[in-house]
Amino acid sequence: MQVKRAGLLTKIVVLALLIYMATALLDLRGKLQDYRAEQAALSAQVAQVQQENAELSHAVEHKDDPDVLEQVARDKGFVYAQERVFVDPTN
Repeated sequence: MQVKRAGLLTKIVVLALLIYMATALLDLRGKLQDYRAEQAALSAQVAQVQQENAELSHAVEHKDDPDVLEQVARDKGFVYAQERVFVDPTN
C-alpha cells in the first residue's frame, strides 16, 4: 500500500492554519493578562469597599457610644467650647 504525499496546496493550507492558530493563541494570551490585571484591580476595590462597610457597620452599632460620637465630631471639625483651634496656613 502506497501513501500519497501531500501536495503543495495542502501544505500551504496547513501552514496558514498553523499561523492563524498561533496568532489567535497570542491574542488570547494578551487578553488573559489584561483580564487578570482587571481582576486584581477589582479585588482590591472589593476589599476597600468591604473595609468601608465594616467601618460603617461599627459606627451604626456603636452610634450611642461617647467615644464614637467624639471621633465623628472631631472628623467633622467640631471642638469643645474651651478648646482653641490653630490652623496651619502653610498647608
